[in-house]
This record gives sequence, C-alpha cells and structure tokens, in this order.
Amino acid sequence: MTTTGTDIVELDRTAVHESLRVLARAGATDWERDTPCTGWTLRALVAHMTAQHRGFAAAARGTGHEEAHWREPADTDDPGRTYREAASAVLDAFAEPDATEREFVLPELGGTFPGRRAVGFHLIDYVVHAWDVAATLGVGLELPGAVLDAAVAVARRVPADPALRGPGFAFAQARDVPAGADALDEALRLLGRDPEAWPLPGR
Repeated sequence: MTTTGTDIVELDRTAVHESLRVLARAGATDWERDTPCTGWTLRALVAHMTAQHRGFAAAARGTGHEEAHWREPADTDDPGRTYREAASAVLDAFAEPDATEREFVLPELGGTFPGRRAVGFHLIDYVVHAWDVAATLGVGLELPGAVLDAAVAVARRVPADPALRGPGFAFAQARDVPAGADALDEALRLLGRDPEAWPLPGR
C-alpha cells in the first residue's frame, strides 16, 4: 500500500480521533483498570500516550531531540483532559504545510526519520493504543479499512528480531498470525498484543 504525505496525516488523524472517542467512555472508576499493556493501568497507559503525542508534535517542529517533550505528565488528576490537549497539539503539528517533508528526531526509535515515515509510526501507535483503550473498557473500536490497511503495512515493517522486542523496547515479542486474520488482528499480533485475551464487542 502506498500513501502520500497528505493521506498518512489524514489516516493518522482518524486513528487519533478514535482514541479520543473510546477514551471518552472512561469513567472515574476506570483509571486503575489493567490494560493489555502488561503492568500498566489505564491511567499509566494514557500518560504514555499523552507523552508520545507531545513528543511527536515537538519532532514535527524540529525539537524532538529535547527530552522534556517526551516526559509523561506529572499531574494525572484529569488524564482525559490532558490527553485531549496533547492530541490536539500533535494533530495541529502534523497538519502544518510540508510537515511530512521534514526530518523528525525520534529518540526512542534511535534517530532521525523522514516525516511521512514518522507519521506512519505514530499511526500504528494510535491504532494499537486505541485498541488498548477499547479493550480495557470493553467497548467497540471503529476504524475504517484504509486506516487498518495502512497500520498493518507499517506493522509488517517493524523488526521482529526477539533481541529488539520485550521489556525496555517499544513492542512485545511478535505473536503468530493465524491464517485468515483481518488487518486489525494481524497488526496487533505483529506488535505483541493478544486480541483473543482481550476480545472487543462484536469481534
């Protein structure tokens, strides 16, 4: 699948909006729920998601090398509000003219990447994290086929070397993908998630 810079930004925007939609379902008693991210509550997961949005927004504007942009928020009393603000910031940054033509410094991934590729990394993160939140809350996920096709294309390119997966790395060990798996299940399994252990309504 080939996407233009404009396409990938719009697909990413759709994934981020879906993460906002499912997170809006979280109530006051949900923040300490366990998530598919082992050892993380929903509060911890959303703090991570918030930091990633802020970091990618900074990277789009040339300051991704500054560690402060990637720190998780210290105040998590209202994680939903903090997350919404960070999501708005990254969507605004990616929407700037020629954002995908810039070079993004992404310290957690070890270097500098072309903007369109960097937005693709963000896309797969927020397809998977939208699923994480939906699975935690037991709600359905609504992502169009174009978003899922783009996400699985990125997931297939993530190195599967076991030495680069697991604790301390961005993704868990890849899981086997059964024949007939759809794009969402394939992307989740390639990045170490277990959709059978966290079934969504209607799937």
